Amino acid sequence: MAMSVADLQAIDALLAGADLEKGLIAALRRQFPHLSWTGCDASDVTDTPFRIYEYVDIHLLNSTDHCAQLTSDLASATGVILAKRSAEHD
Repeated sequence: MAMSVADLQAIDALLAGADLEKGLIAALRRQFPHLSWTGCDASDVTDTPFRIYEYVDIHLLNSTDHCAQLTSDLASATGVILAKRSAEHD
């Protein structure tokens, strides 16, 4: 199931000003079980983020085909990569 606009609004509300604290990904997985969630360091993803927050960038993931790929199309997003960055990167 793809991400909806309502999902994105709820994710925005949760991540605005949030650090990638312990348990955040687990909480997101519980609230949005239809999406896959992955956490990594921002330096691990070279593509432009879909959204940028104070400490976390999000990248949308489309895994509907055999190969997962980053996407900017909300309607095809089946997952989210949370890329933690430090405040010094700003």
